[in-house]
Amino acid sequence: MRALILLGLVGFAAQLVDGSLGMAYGVTSTTLLLAIGTNPAAASATIHLAEIGTTLASGVSHWRFDNIDWKVVAKIGLPGAVGAFAGATFLSGLSTEVAAPVMSIILLALGVYVLVRFTAFGLPRGNLGKPLRKRFLAPLGLVAGFVDATGGGGWGPVGTPAILASGRLAPRKVIGSIDASEFLVAIAASIGFFVGIGSENIDFSWVAVLLLGGVIAAPIAAWLVRHIPPRILGSAVGGVIVLTNVRTLLRSDWVDASGGVQAAAYIIIAAIWAAAIAYSLREYRRDRDNEAVEVEFKRSGEQETAGSPS
Repeated sequence: MRALILLGLVGFAAQLVDGSLGMAYGVTSTTLLLAIGTNPAAASATIHLAEIGTTLASGVSHWRFDNIDWKVVAKIGLPGAVGAFAGATFLSGLSTEVAAPVMSIILLALGVYVLVRFTAFGLPRGNLGKPLRKRFLAPLGLVAGFVDATGGGGWGPVGTPAILASGRLAPRKVIGSIDASEFLVAIAASIGFFVGIGSENIDFSWVAVLLLGGVIAAPIAAWLVRHIPPRILGSAVGGVIVLTNVRTLLRSDWVDASGGVQAAAYIIIAAIWAAAIAYSLREYRRDRDNEAVEVEFKRSGEQETAGSPS
C-alpha cells in the first residue's frame, strides 16, 4: 500500500511538471521510479503505458482548445512512433546492470538540458508563420522517440524546445501538437516493451496508480502554470533530475565512487542548482518589471494622443 501511495505521488508530481512546462513527465517519473529501485526497462514500460491515458486526455483537451496543428502531429508523430518502438526493443535487450547507468546518462543529459535551457533562456520565442518541413520534423521525431523509450522520457524535452526554437509555431500549438503526437509514441513504445520483456514484468497496478495521480494533477497543473513561472519551475525540475541521476551513476558499478566523492558532488550540484533557481527568479522579476514599464509607457502614449487637439 505504501508503494502504491508513493507511485501515485510520483504520477501526481510528474504531471504537475509536465502540465506546467509541456515536457518532462517521462523524465521526472522515470527518474523517481529508478530512485526507488525499479528495473529500467520495467520503469520505462510502466511510464509509457500510463502515458497512453495521460496523453490521450491531454490531446483531447488541446484539441478542444484548438491548440493542435495536425500537420505537425502527422509529420513528427509517425517517425516518433518508429523511434520509440526501436528504443523500447533496444532497452529491453540490455541487462539491468548495463541499462541502469545507460538510462541515467540519458536522463542526466536531458536534465542538464532542461536546467540550462530554462535558467539561461526561459521559454524560447521566435518569428511565426513559416511552415515546419517534414525534413526537419521527421528526423526530430525519430530521435526524440528513441530517446523517449530508452531514457523513459525525452519526447517533450527534445521535441518541444526544438520546435519552439524554430520560431515557426505558436507556443500553445507547439505544446498541444507535441502532447497529441506523444499518444502515438506511448503506444509504439508500449508495444515494443511487450515484445521485448513481456507483460509479466509490468505491474499494472502501478500503471493505474500513476495514471490516477496524473489525472488528479492535470487541473492543478493548469492552475499552477498561472502562478509559478515556467522559467523557475524548469530550473527547479532540471536540478532534481540532474542530482538524482548523478547519484545513480556514482553508485553504479561503472563509477563506484567513494562516500567522500559522492558528498562533494552532491554539494557542488546543490550549489549550482540553488544559484540557477536564484538567477531564474531574478531574471523573471526583471522581465516582469520591464513588461510593466512597457505597458505603462504605451498607456501614457495612448492617453496623450487621445488628449491632443485634432
